[in-house]
Amino acid sequence: MLTKNIFFKNFKRKKYTRNIRKHLKQLIVSNSEVIKSLTNNYDYSYTKQKIKKFKKFKDVRIFGMGGSSLGANAIYDFLRFKIKKNFNFLSNLNKRKFSSKKSYLNLIISKSGNTLETIVNSNIYISKKDKNILVSENKLSDLRNLALKLKSEIIDHNNFIGGRYSVLSEVGMLPAELMGLSEKKFKQLNNLLKNKLFFNSIINNVANIIELVKKKKSNAVILNYDESLDNFLKWYQQLVAESIGKKGKGIFPIISTMPKDNHSLMQLYLDGQKNNFYTFFYSGDKLSPKINREMIAKSQNFLINKSLQNVLDSQILATKRVFEKKNIPFRSFFLKSRKEETLGELFAFFIIETILIAKSLKINPYDQPSVELIKKETSKILTSY
Repeated sequence: MLTKNIFFKNFKRKKYTRNIRKHLKQLIVSNSEVIKSLTNNYDYSYTKQKIKKFKKFKDVRIFGMGGSSLGANAIYDFLRFKIKKNFNFLSNLNKRKFSSKKSYLNLIISKSGNTLETIVNSNIYISKKDKNILVSENKLSDLRNLALKLKSEIIDHNNFIGGRYSVLSEVGMLPAELMGLSEKKFKQLNNLLKNKLFFNSIINNVANIIELVKKKKSNAVILNYDESLDNFLKWYQQLVAESIGKKGKGIFPIISTMPKDNHSLMQLYLDGQKNNFYTFFYSGDKLSPKINREMIAKSQNFLINKSLQNVLDSQILATKRVFEKKNIPFRSFFLKSRKEETLGELFAFFIIETILIAKSLKINPYDQPSVELIKKETSKILTSY
């Protein structure tokens, strides 16, 4: 058990961990803004009083790319059952339809203030009757100019936290508060620091992943059995890809939708190239629908008194057993509860794990230099029209 909310099964082998333990201690005592954002010691650039007037809105749209929206989208999807408002995420360049009769609260998030897709979406979809909040660095930018023109509320984005690490800062916690959730419940690092098992699991985990990467197993395939985790895993995908994918190194995170992919990709996973390691993600559902006894054929009597969750659990266990027989490396996360604390623990786990992997590979986990190349080329092409 990792915490009371998460049951975690690590890779089977224990690895040499002295250097990783050293990196972890340095990271925790560094008092960096990223680590501070995981704790209840973080100072937000907004006050609860400042955002109180915006909580009345029932229809909210979040404009942002990558880390500016993925964390909030993960929170919304995982905890949707307790959120009484409608949130729409404009996180790509797709044609969308919105009611012209409604007035929306628009939350525009861009660290630089110059994100092209966010500028385009804001220009197309924001109307004069909407209310707007901009979260951006405290500097002149295209979106800050737009916000001033629209007389928007402006909240400063922490300069020292990159987008993919910002979920527990203003970028993710402001949306969470507008959803009616408790931002304090997401901040679990203070409690986790007392949990030796949590950090020993991270250390051994990182050691195993480094060993697998050295053996050319650099595809991290995530077997996701819970659709409400889709955007959490997209958040994780960006975190790993941008933090570690540089200097000719990297881990390629691949999200696989299960059990659907048993009927397409599983053949490859079992008998294809042996360059993958796997992470199972699943949760329980006590209210899972029961199979209709009257519709069961005699050849399917094993389904009598079973639920959808029983079938899913059986497939997960079967897949693990086959992986073990084939000596395929895997770890698993079972989420026992669906609440803010669970997501807070997961965010902390993977942020710390990713930084430690990068440090162990002698990579800077905080930059993404090559991403700017496409941005510059896009600007050149648009200018040439």
